[in-house]
Amino acid sequence: MIDEMRIRGLGVIDDAVLPLGPGFTAVTGETGAGKTMVITGLGLLLGARADSSAVRAGAAQASVAGVWVVPQEGAVAEIVADAGGELEPAGDAAELYVSRTLSAEGRSRASVGGRPAPASVLSALADELVVVHGQSEQLRLRSAAAQRDALDRFGGEPVRAALAEYSARLEAWRGVDAEIAELTANRDRRAEEAARLREQLAEIEQIDPEEGEDIALDERAERLENAEELRLAASVARTALSGEDDEPDVAGLLAEARRSLERAADPQLAEIAESVADLGYRAADLAGRLSGYLADLDESGPHELAAVQERRAVIGALVRRHGSLDEALQVRRTGSLRLAELDDDGDRVERLTVEATQARAALDRAAAELTSARTEAAVRLSAAVTEELHALAMPDARLEVRVSPGAETAHGHDEVEIQLAPHPGAAPRSLARSASGGELSRVMLAIEVVIAGTDPVPTFVFDEVDAGIGGAAAIEVGRRLAQLARTSQVIAVTHLAQVAAFATNHLSVVKSNDGSVTASSITRLSGREREAEMARLLSGLADSDAALSHARELLSLGSESN
Repeated sequence: MIDEMRIRGLGVIDDAVLPLGPGFTAVTGETGAGKTMVITGLGLLLGARADSSAVRAGAAQASVAGVWVVPQEGAVAEIVADAGGELEPAGDAAELYVSRTLSAEGRSRASVGGRPAPASVLSALADELVVVHGQSEQLRLRSAAAQRDALDRFGGEPVRAALAEYSARLEAWRGVDAEIAELTANRDRRAEEAARLREQLAEIEQIDPEEGEDIALDERAERLENAEELRLAASVARTALSGEDDEPDVAGLLAEARRSLERAADPQLAEIAESVADLGYRAADLAGRLSGYLADLDESGPHELAAVQERRAVIGALVRRHGSLDEALQVRRTGSLRLAELDDDGDRVERLTVEATQARAALDRAAAELTSARTEAAVRLSAAVTEELHALAMPDARLEVRVSPGAETAHGHDEVEIQLAPHPGAAPRSLARSASGGELSRVMLAIEVVIAGTDPVPTFVFDEVDAGIGGAAAIEVGRRLAQLARTSQVIAVTHLAQVAAFATNHLSVVKSNDGSVTASSITRLSGREREAEMARLLSGLADSDAALSHARELLSLGSESN
């Protein structure tokens, strides 16, 4: 539940605190005093779209902050944790701090559990915390989707389980059906891909390239094209290192230096002699390597250069077709598996067709189970809401929830329609076409009272749920709101004393006007102040003796119900 809410700079409200808490809170006030801004502020806390026109004239921004009392564990705690926020322990429960600011330029910022969060997090919390009913929700109740949602909420776990099974079966069938459609629609394209891949694999297998071969061929070709220059350079270097004639060379000079040092009787020179000997070994090794290099050049000839150039041309053509040699090698590594998959299209479609038939049968069974669960729930919901309507000053009304075959959707194969027969002998007619505003208000409230027994909601917010009704009907609406408040927090904006009389917490939105700026403050009423407000709601006169007497009578009636 929401324990407290503070509103600043929103509409006509300058700075006001709403002490809410458990039970039934009624919010009353004169027209234009700012009652609607209370609902607007709560909507901002619940992730509603931010409208900069709601910012108070002359204010830089509007802000709303709320303190919610929530379980320490569960869906709400998970949403807050995922958003990086924290809950504050409060006995067996926890407190959640939520805020939203809206600038005059239209920028909106939200905070959940002390951390910045997008408005989508507020919307996710709203799904777990609150059900809001205003006149727009009453109109929405005329829609088939809202009527189906009401039935499914009342149906509880049997309907939820059947709907989850149906959704899983629908997804499975759609997946197989889409795969069949893709295979059949692209059969020609896949056949062309198979033919092209088969040709590519044959060419690559015939060429049989090796990894890095294109680079190695480039290097070999460059060496062969410059063979004479390379031979001269290697020959001169080899002769300098280890000449075959009597000319001085590195190897001979190093050997002479080593012998000279070894004849000297000095340890330091002996150590240098070892290093010179090592140089001699390295010179001899280099000379040997140059001899091998020259021998390789001698064995190579114009015929090898021609062969290398021919191989380069073949590999180059392969690279141009595939983008790189690595891409061509990748085709060789994976192409066979892909070709097998493409060649299997016919058999695969046949197998998938069998699978689709089985998936369709499973989907139809799941749809039938969902219809059965809804039909059973519809009978119970019809009886329970009809009984509630009798208590809401509609003694002869009869409500029927009908489940009939409909088009296949993500919600099943059912069409759900709530029908109302308001008078004896009247045939039930769809709420969408026949219910008046007052009847719709009471039907909505009756449904919520009944559903609360199977699908409890922490907080209900009603914005003028009493629109279009009065007298005895209004008293019964107040009584039912008080009943609903025994298991949930109820907040109701109302203009009827008959409804406000049943509240355990009465807040009054009072408007003051200094001629330039309109400001509203919110006051918790009790005692004579509450009697005066009730009298004003009844007659427009807060000090009328007759109205005050009637107000006390209503408050006494409300107190007995609580």
